[in-house]
Amino acid sequence: MRIPCPHCGARGVEEFLYTQDAGVTRPKDGGAEPTKEWTDYVYMRDNLKGPRKEYWYHSAGCHAWLVVTRDVSTHEILKVELP
Repeated sequence: MRIPCPHCGARGVEEFLYTQDAGVTRPKDGGAEPTKEWTDYVYMRDNLKGPRKEYWYHSAGCHAWLVVTRDVSTHEILKVELP
């Protein structure tokens, strides 16, 4: 899989680190039920097919954070943008 970095051009996936789903909202500190909120945030995720927005870090290149829209069924990169 190749990811088109806006700064460096298309690069192999081995230059990047996947970090997390860009569509998940981190719980606020001091919520009503912090243990349940954090458990849901970390472990209770939908495993849907199709396009997903993900955060990727270009660790072996320009060190940019990217929002990559990727079809998780086919691994096709649909869009890359800076956050």
